[in-house]
Amino acid sequence: MVLVQTETRSPAREVFAWALYDWGNSAFATTVMAGFFPVFYSAISGRLDTEQAQFWFNIALALSSLLIGLSGPLFGVIADRGGWRNGFLAGFASLGIVATAALAWVQNGQWAMALLLYATASIGFAGGNIFYDSLLPHVARGRNMDRVSALGYALGYGGGGLLFALNVAMVLKFDWFGLSDAGAAVRLSFLSVSLWWLVFTLPLLFMVRTRQAREQVPTDQVWAGAWHQLVDTLKAIRAERLLVVFLIAYWLYIDGVNTVIKTAVFFGDRVLGLDQSGLISALLLTQFVALPAALLFGWVGQRIGARAGILIGLGVYLGVIVYAWALLESSRDFYLLAVAIGLVQGGVQSLSRSLFASLIPAHKSAEYFGVFNLVGKFATVLGPLLMALTPLLFVSASPRTSILPLALLFLIGGGLLLQLPHRPQR
Repeated sequence: MVLVQTETRSPAREVFAWALYDWGNSAFATTVMAGFFPVFYSAISGRLDTEQAQFWFNIALALSSLLIGLSGPLFGVIADRGGWRNGFLAGFASLGIVATAALAWVQNGQWAMALLLYATASIGFAGGNIFYDSLLPHVARGRNMDRVSALGYALGYGGGGLLFALNVAMVLKFDWFGLSDAGAAVRLSFLSVSLWWLVFTLPLLFMVRTRQAREQVPTDQVWAGAWHQLVDTLKAIRAERLLVVFLIAYWLYIDGVNTVIKTAVFFGDRVLGLDQSGLISALLLTQFVALPAALLFGWVGQRIGARAGILIGLGVYLGVIVYAWALLESSRDFYLLAVAIGLVQGGVQSLSRSLFASLIPAHKSAEYFGVFNLVGKFATVLGPLLMALTPLLFVSASPRTSILPLALLFLIGGGLLLQLPHRPQR
């Protein structure tokens, strides 16, 4: 693999080692986060009624996202100033890997322990991604950054989808693998994700070298300077109206997107009582539909603009929410919704990044994208909270009704996007 760039040539082995981390940790996003943990939690929390189980599940999601959203940006600035990116990445990844493996030993009825381990693993996953992203300028520079970043994104879909396909086969045909039942297959899947994540993290830690500052910054100055730098960047963004409007819009609608990803299987299983094997297979279908669809949305953005492309995606999400509330009854319906989500999921994410890039000064892209990542990490807070509180605030509301407030996130976020220029220019 030869990657040409303006300033220097990226060492191919470092580029590939960096991208392999996405191949590895994406298995957590697919097998655990979106796939098996919601079903696993539903099974071991049978002593709780549906509203209680849904409430605590959504609270765990919200709190883990809130914690990493508040602490992640500061740690990111500290890692930049102190040259500790690899160390922070290793620490967060280890946290996620160990917590994911520990899920395999959670027994029936230990739903609180399962949620604690899941929240811990989610923090490790999200925290590791902050420092994984921060290493991109160290493995690629100049025009080559876009290509290397895309390589990581593509390998994430491939690696996460590949292991998830194997895990789905283990659950659906557990006897082929010498397992006693589907529950044993799910537990073994947690272990396989942990091992997969670990193996494909090691190349990055051993092969990717960061460019350190010439002078070592004392630890106390690293912390103090980090606060000042973060505050200065936020002040600069606050002074630019279009950026504020976009970031608020993005925070709202990406929260809805992430909530759909993380709660769809639990909602279909526990609330609607759909067949579990059909739900997992539908999720796998979403994973592979999203890859070519994201490329298609890139073409759409070039033709009609990123803002218009995002609005199309949000319109599809609104339709999915309404359909799931009013009409979703069978696994076949869930398959249709899985395809619909897959068609727009990657597109909304990728076009959001390119739209933000068109709004910021190019010479400050690193600082501004740090805040963009902050907003993304802080997402999946409002959606789960709205789903958890709806049945409590509206006594007559059914658990199915809890998904309707997600429509507000897409509506308000889309409405704010309409205030932006059709094709913003730097």
